[in-house]
Amino acid sequence: MTSRPEPILLVSDLDLMPDDTNRYEVIDGELFVSKAPSIEHQIVSSNLNAEFVLYLRANPIGKVVPTPGIVFGEIDGVIPDLVFVSNSTLERIRTGPRLTGAPDLIVEILSPGPDNQSDRVAKMHLYAKFGVREYWLVDPQSCVVEVHTLEGNCFRKTGTFSDKDELTSDLLPAFRCKVSSIFAV
Repeated sequence: MTSRPEPILLVSDLDLMPDDTNRYEVIDGELFVSKAPSIEHQIVSSNLNAEFVLYLRANPIGKVVPTPGIVFGEIDGVIPDLVFVSNSTLERIRTGPRLTGAPDLIVEILSPGPDNQSDRVAKMHLYAKFGVREYWLVDPQSCVVEVHTLEGNCFRKTGTFSDKDELTSDLLPAFRCKVSSIFAV
């Protein structure tokens, strides 16, 4: 039997966090705090968001949402960088100001150094557990996008795209994005 030395935090406890520039998330009852994203991070997010918006104007199959609050349960609440939600999924998981279930695709933009371990481990596990169909890890330092696809209850890396590649997704028919345009600063 495993015991926790620290108290379990609830998503409702996030309302008690200071109103500062940090991002507060709870995964499996554990608090994760990250610094405000860098300008480079925000530019990459904006570039990728623009690619999604252009695609979705021509293919109105869903919505892209930057930094939404997602509540998976009482002890799991996160703020990913970008999500894609199909129209049918959006109807099912949109509840008030937050999403309350798994979007189809989540994008996390990695911070330099050890700060990205929550994206690679804790969030990857959480997103697989709740049925996110595709998970992208965007690395501005190496200009690489890793695509992970849900198989059963875990993710399998199905592609690594670098600056000379075009990024595609089975969830987004006919979506093609030059990876170099994501990292153009």
